[in-house]
Amino acid sequence: MFRIILALLLTTVFSSANVLADNSAADQLRQFVRNSKTAEGDFVQQQLRAPRANEAQDKGLKVVRQTQGHFVFQRPGRFIWDTQKPYEQKLIADGKQLILWDQDLNQATFRPSTQALASTPAAILFGETSLDQHFDLVEGQERLGMKWVDLQAKKDPNAKGDLPYTKISIGMVDGLPKALELTDGLGSVVLVTLSQIQLNINVAPSRFVFKPPQGAEVLRLN
Repeated sequence: MFRIILALLLTTVFSSANVLADNSAADQLRQFVRNSKTAEGDFVQQQLRAPRANEAQDKGLKVVRQTQGHFVFQRPGRFIWDTQKPYEQKLIADGKQLILWDQDLNQATFRPSTQALASTPAAILFGETSLDQHFDLVEGQERLGMKWVDLQAKKDPNAKGDLPYTKISIGMVDGLPKALELTDGLGSVVLVTLSQIQLNINVAPSRFVFKPPQGAEVLRLN
């Protein structure tokens, strides 16, 4: 479920690059979400934690898990989040359903996309609503060569559940999202860095079609 939420969250920012570098991070993000129709690139995802009492305290957060792979996005409602190392796992949204394919388990799990999107920022992109309708965008400090903006979810009495993160930050460079930081209530941090981003490219609809191989276990969740 965490990978589903993370992938959906990332699609909120893939939705252009013609933004001046001196614009605020919030303005860069707004224009990127508004102008981008498709995107493709690579990602590295790291799960970080604070050092334990018996570990060196002067080296910052410690990497406890790292994955990498490739993503494709097409507005509205389609994406592929393809983890390639150190294991193979693919998350696909075809506009109607979410499919999690686990190569090692030889298992495909299907669920309605609206069910998973309801409590995530991805709903902003998959609909036609404004980023500012669902979030307050707060300028952060410049660090790691990026301008950062914090996304603070607005209160929604109709929401089915709260986001599992206490802080969501996006790092922008020259109109492109280059990093995403997610912090949960326990202080754990997930850092996703993005590279080789291509915008508004031709993406064949067939790329979002997935059929489980013969003999695979298929789970369908309502």
